[in-house]
Amino acid sequence: MEEHTIVLIVGAGPAGLAMAACLTQLSIPYLIVEREDCSASLWRNRAYDRLRLHLAKEFCELPLMSYPADAPTYIPKDQFVKYLDDYIECFNIRPKYNTSMESCTYDEGRRCWFGMARDMKTSMVVRYMARFLVVASGENSAESIPVIPGLHGFAGEIIHSSRYKSGATYSGKNVLVVGCGNSGMEIAYDLASHGANTSIVVRSPVHVVTKEIVRLGMTLVQHTPVNLVDDLLVRLSNFVFGDHSKHGIVRPKIGPLLLKAKTGRSAVIDVGTVGLIKKGAIKVLDNISNIKGSIVEFKNKNESTFDAIVFATGYKRMANMWLKNGESMLNNDGLPKKEFPNHWKGESGLYCVGSAKRGLAGIAMDAKNIADDILSCLASMHDI
Repeated sequence: MEEHTIVLIVGAGPAGLAMAACLTQLSIPYLIVEREDCSASLWRNRAYDRLRLHLAKEFCELPLMSYPADAPTYIPKDQFVKYLDDYIECFNIRPKYNTSMESCTYDEGRRCWFGMARDMKTSMVVRYMARFLVVASGENSAESIPVIPGLHGFAGEIIHSSRYKSGATYSGKNVLVVGCGNSGMEIAYDLASHGANTSIVVRSPVHVVTKEIVRLGMTLVQHTPVNLVDDLLVRLSNFVFGDHSKHGIVRPKIGPLLLKAKTGRSAVIDVGTVGLIKKGAIKVLDNISNIKGSIVEFKNKNESTFDAIVFATGYKRMANMWLKNGESMLNNDGLPKKEFPNHWKGESGLYCVGSAKRGLAGIAMDAKNIADDILSCLASMHDI
C-alpha cells in the first residue's frame, strides 16, 4: 500500500497540528502520521495532574486560533487538551494514528521523500511518497534517565516525570527528585504538599522567577534590548526571593532570556517550591554518585535512604532513528544544526517544526514559516 501527498508530517503533537492547520489555510494537501493512538499524547497521558502552561496564554497559542475569551491566563492541562481537540476539529485534521515511521529516505532522481511506516495494530507496512517532509515528532519523544552506578539495583520505585501523576500515593515516603527544571521543581512541591519527605537534586545553576516576572520580560523584550530586560528580571527575582544560594540554588551568570535563547534552558517559574526549600520542607542535595540498594550516595559524600526516585531529567529526540537523509538539518542528537531563527529548514524539501526549544510560540512561528516556504516552492515549480 502506498499513499502519495504533497507534504508528509510526522508527529501529531502541538507541532504537527500547527503545521497541518497552516497547510490547510493555504490549501496544500498533506498527510499526518502519529505513532500513538491519539494526538498530543504527552499532554494527555504523560503530564502530571497539577500541570498548567507555565507561560501566559498570549505566548501559548497555536496559529490561527485563540483561546476562548474566558480562558484563565495560565491554562490548566485539561483546558489545553480541550483547546487542541477544538483545534483539530476546526481545521479538520485527521491524523493516521498507530502509525510508526520506521524509515524515511530522499530519492534524488524522483525528488521525493519515501517513508515506510508500520500500522501498529495490524503490523502491515504502509509506504508514503511526498514532495516535502516535516519532522514534527518533537523534543520530547522518549524519556531520558541518566546513567548512575547502581541505579538498576535500586530497591525502591524508579519513575520518570512523564509517568508521574500526583504526590498522593507518596505520603510519608522518602522521595528524591532528580532535576531542577520546571517539572522537577513542581513535582517536588507536589510531593511535599502531599506529605512526602521530599529531596531534590539541583545539578546546575538555575534562574527562579515568578509567572509575572516572566510575562513582563517576554512583553518588554519585544521592544527593549534583551540585556536590559534580563538585568531587570534578575533584580526583580532577587527582590522577590532574596539570596537562595545558601539553600543550594545558584543563579547562572547569564540572564534568563539570553540563557533561553542561547541554550534552550528555561528559567524555573516558582509555584511555591522555593518557600518550602527555605523552610526545610524540601531538602536540596548534591549530584548522585552511587546507589546501593535503597541508599543513595551523593558527590559530597552524604547519603540517604529513599523509597522512590523521580527523574525529571528530560527527553531524547528520536527523529534520527527513522530519518535517513536528515544531515542537512539535524545533528546527532536530533536537534537543528542551524541556530534560531533559521533552524527550521533543511535541504530537498525537509523541514522541522517545534525543535528550537522555543515552546508553543516557537511552534507557531515555525509552522507559519514552513507553510509559506512550501507554498513558495510549489509556486516556483508550477505545481499549483
